Amino acid sequence: MKKILSLVLIAVLALSLLVACSSTDEKTPAEPQAPAELETIVIGVSPEPHATLVSLVADNLEEQGYEIKTIEFTDYVKPNHALEDGEIDANFFQHEPYLIDFVAKEGLDLVSIGGVHIEPMALYANNSQSLDDLPEGGEIAIPNDTVNGGRALLLLQENGLIKLKEDVGLEATENDIEENPKNLKFTALEAATLPRVLGEVDGAVINGNYALEAGLNPVEDGLVIEGKESPYVNIVAVRAGEENEEKFVKLMEALQSDEVRAYIEENYGGGVVPAF
Repeated sequence: MKKILSLVLIAVLALSLLVACSSTDEKTPAEPQAPAELETIVIGVSPEPHATLVSLVADNLEEQGYEIKTIEFTDYVKPNHALEDGEIDANFFQHEPYLIDFVAKEGLDLVSIGGVHIEPMALYANNSQSLDDLPEGGEIAIPNDTVNGGRALLLLQENGLIKLKEDVGLEATENDIEENPKNLKFTALEAATLPRVLGEVDGAVINGNYALEAGLNPVEDGLVIEGKESPYVNIVAVRAGEENEEKFVKLMEALQSDEVRAYIEENYGGGVVPAF
């Protein structure tokens, strides 16, 4: 009887040891890791093409730890003040000559961190198929801000419609016109409104982003269009002193990528041109 009990006890101990060893060998499942917290970059943009291009690189930046949030603006004044005031981290809507002029006049401390594309400005006219068709004394609408107004007049000069004073520079105004063979009349309006008044005037010189929003393509619809040598490259702006932060370096790498270049070339038909 004692022998039988001993054998039973040995069997129980052996079974216990086997279970213990088995439990030790089994790996404890790792606890799930909490996802890394993303750093947010808030960017002020014009709807087209700026918002589109930023959305194109959002996934790329998320993989690198940055969440992109965009705020759309439909004018050329608020985005720079919103950036200066800290409401946004960067903006992407303007060309560098406009930024330089704006910060000087408004006393802001903003800088460009790089260019992405050019939106060629063009002259549009609903009732004219060529410059020769523009009527004597016709009304031409142009942007009312200093830089884009001058840009419009330089475009008209390049195409022989007017002649400006010598060495007038990028900030030409209607007062700088020396020769005007067709006696054209110029009406300066807020840039965003120009597509809406196109049917009420004999022609309008419209910025590329507002033309695109209105379904106009400068290559197909413009009577004349800026050339590729245009200095008006659209840039990303940030507050001075923050331009070397890693998040902005990564943002510009994404916006100046082959993916963005290919998208621009395949989707805008010359209405937007890569500038990197």
